Amino acid sequence: MIVLGRLFFALFALLLAVVAGVLFAVVITANGTTWLHVVQVLLLIVCCLWLAWGFNTAVVGIFSRRGRRWTAAPDGRRSQSRTAILMPVYNEDADAVLARVAAMIEGLQAIRRLDHFDVHILSDSTKAEAVAAERRATFSVAAALEAGGHLYYRNRKKNVGRKAGNIADFVTNCGGAYDYMLILDADSLMRPETMLEMVARMDADPELALLQTQPLIIGRRTIFGRALQFSAGLYSPVFSRGIASLQGREGPFWGHNAIIRTRAFADHCGLPNLSGKPPFGGHILSHDFVEAALLARSGFKVRVDPDLQGSFEEAPTNLIEYAKRDRRWCQGNLQHGRLVPAPNVRLWSRVSMISGIMAYAASPIWLLFLVVSLLDPILSPAPNYFPADSLFPVFPQPETGKALLLLLGIVLLLLLPKTLIACYTAFTRRSTAFGGTLTTLIGGGVELVLTSALAPIMMMFQSKAVTEILLGLDSGWPSTDRDDEGLPLKTAFQASWWMVIAGAILLFLTFFYAFELFFWVCPIAIPLLIAPVFISLTGNPALGDAVRRSGVFATPFELDPEPVIRASEKWRRRLTDESIGRDLPAPKDAAPSQGPATLVSA
Repeated sequence: MIVLGRLFFALFALLLAVVAGVLFAVVITANGTTWLHVVQVLLLIVCCLWLAWGFNTAVVGIFSRRGRRWTAAPDGRRSQSRTAILMPVYNEDADAVLARVAAMIEGLQAIRRLDHFDVHILSDSTKAEAVAAERRATFSVAAALEAGGHLYYRNRKKNVGRKAGNIADFVTNCGGAYDYMLILDADSLMRPETMLEMVARMDADPELALLQTQPLIIGRRTIFGRALQFSAGLYSPVFSRGIASLQGREGPFWGHNAIIRTRAFADHCGLPNLSGKPPFGGHILSHDFVEAALLARSGFKVRVDPDLQGSFEEAPTNLIEYAKRDRRWCQGNLQHGRLVPAPNVRLWSRVSMISGIMAYAASPIWLLFLVVSLLDPILSPAPNYFPADSLFPVFPQPETGKALLLLLGIVLLLLLPKTLIACYTAFTRRSTAFGGTLTTLIGGGVELVLTSALAPIMMMFQSKAVTEILLGLDSGWPSTDRDDEGLPLKTAFQASWWMVIAGAILLFLTFFYAFELFFWVCPIAIPLLIAPVFISLTGNPALGDAVRRSGVFATPFELDPEPVIRASEKWRRRLTDESIGRDLPAPKDAAPSQGPATLVSA
């Protein structure tokens, strides 16, 4: 059944793309065909195939079953498996990271389940002040919670292999002590009961090597961050159900908020260094897709379970930080082009890699389509209404009906999934979690408008990233700034001045050389013209606070925070207090072993 479902899914996406291409071909070739028309049609088919793929995923998610499959409870049978909770950090805010760690440890203590969990802070930080802050915060949390035997800290002197190398170093030196690894990011937070449930599901299925949750975004203040937060809360569960319906044994791994069978990972997930220099050679950046493919190739199950709730993360608070993170992800995903043909990889794993590539390649393809569409009327000869071989004038034959049908189809592919999800949620009991029916509808509408306005800016950022990678420029490994500090207009302008020029050129060319396209390109060109202002305003926490007071973009975990979220906020206030841990000595590194730990460090 899963094979037939995947086949129907892919064929329907291809059918939608081909229909769009045929309609477009009829419209633009009504008065003759040129080589530019052929290029336009091919580019549109590729773009619409990607749109249709996302559309189908949402539709499958909307109509899939929503039932929960809880197999364990806090008062149920204790698992005898040992689990390492891994928190890789790289020049992060130590107080924020350890506040989340403290909240999770405290939660496990409250339900008396800490005895089979150890937390490992795996630091790759390179700044001396960051390392010192991490050690002090770790010591403070361990002392306050009396969790020294379950909290470890280690700082690598050389961060070879980046995050993947960090995890591999842990597996090599300490993995034998644990049945499972619960891999988090520095901004991750998870409900203790969810951790227990994940362990129970791993215990129940020896073939299950990796279990992925759907993390939801919390803790954002800016308009941009709150829009991401709202979108993740409202739409992500549906899209992940769509992914789960087609995953079979080859589900996704998104790099964090997932539990992995340590032995399977150690035996099958050693990553090679790709030949050549970065960006396409060297260490594999987007290791998660590859590790999932390797586990599936080895006969294990990889699965995402959308019913697992209580899994959280943060996100960049402005478009500049988002684009910086995207640049690194883009390079990692494009590297997968070298891995798609790898031997014995399962077909759906290859499809997942190609989807990851298209997540970034789609932007320059859309941009190229826009450029070619602009060149067509500029380079086309003036129409000849009185050809020599005709006794009567020959006038253009507009295909207005087909053009409008094509436009409607593309708009539906873009907007219908989110619209259906928002409307369905608004008129069910789930709307209460988002502030009620009206608030849900308003939030969904504003999010659609905002993301549509930001889409041209994101297209330009991603097109620039792909171009840089194709030119051989490496992204490096920049740390992520997750603080809501606001984004000055000057900073926004420095990052997007070239978009202003691009928007101005686009309006100029269409106004003077292809006026029939002028009003069509305005929704693309105007956001580019005002990109610096737009980016700065959507990254302003004060404006975000005003939006929050209005109720727009309200989410369940903002209106009614879970205990683990409230605990992490409490711990962050405590750890940032100058009276906590200021004069405590920073503990030295100590390698953990399979025996009992005696102090904090590891």
